[in-house]
Amino acid sequence: MRIVFAGTPEFARQALDAILAAGHQVPLVLTQPDRPSGRGLKLTPSAVKQAAVAAGIPVCQPRSLRLDGKYPEEARAAQQALHDAAPDLMVVAAYGLILPEWVLTLPTHGCFNIHASLLPRWRGAAPIQRAIEAGDAQTGVTIMQMDQGLDTGDMLLARTVPIAGTQNAAELHDALAVAGAGAILDAIDALQQGALTAQPQPETGVTYAAKLDKSESPLDFSQPAAILARRIRAFNPVPGSTMVLPGLKDPVKVWHAQALPAAAGAQGSPERQPGQVLQVDTQGIDIATADGILRLLELQKAGGKRQPVAAFVQGWHER
Repeated sequence: MRIVFAGTPEFARQALDAILAAGHQVPLVLTQPDRPSGRGLKLTPSAVKQAAVAAGIPVCQPRSLRLDGKYPEEARAAQQALHDAAPDLMVVAAYGLILPEWVLTLPTHGCFNIHASLLPRWRGAAPIQRAIEAGDAQTGVTIMQMDQGLDTGDMLLARTVPIAGTQNAAELHDALAVAGAGAILDAIDALQQGALTAQPQPETGVTYAAKLDKSESPLDFSQPAAILARRIRAFNPVPGSTMVLPGLKDPVKVWHAQALPAAAGAQGSPERQPGQVLQVDTQGIDIATADGILRLLELQKAGGKRQPVAAFVQGWHER
């Protein structure tokens, strides 16, 4: 099939690679404009653009696809490029732009989206992180026929992926990227065979995965340890989880932690307060919470490197 691909990060790149490896024609790739990255803030192409350039595929990077929006000239150029590509199908994965109706209806078979959740649960921007944060036992990918709503289109195919109890967002992302690449190939094959059936999303079970924000990084020890441990996993690597330790001016980043029951770990007084440091050794830094103890296992000082707690504690005590 002639497939226009729209995507930006690594999650999308794996799907593009799979589509190309399966022998489908990709006459055009849409991706976000190059962004500043690294200490030098050098303009860096997205993972999808890098893959497209390596494959010799033309790339279009409009800041908007709205013909009546802020960048109408870029939108019109993208419209012409899409018309010239004459796609049978458009595949969208973590693209980052809203698709107006003219895009949704241009390909012969419309636009298929690879969404990293089992819809209708976790519609929205951060389904991977919110699934871990909520303590879900499983998630998955859904191939969806896109409409003008927020992840409201008919479901075409779904694949379930379990969430391990120690899995962070980066690890779950990688598992879902593999599942998404396989699922979109299955959906394309079924479409070609006339065996793809659209199913409306149920009205019950809808949840929204709000966009991640740095304001969520500080840990709130008035919450139970189990919830805090999930948040640390969910926000690893971004936006990260932070806290202030005694003797350190700047917040430290917590990369890995473990929830312990109140009876385990350090034996503090019954009056211990949430956020209180109960015990420090090479096994962990134990912090009191509203329910249970949060044991910090991997941390990073401001401007420093990630360290296991045994190394971090030595540097901390030196201060």
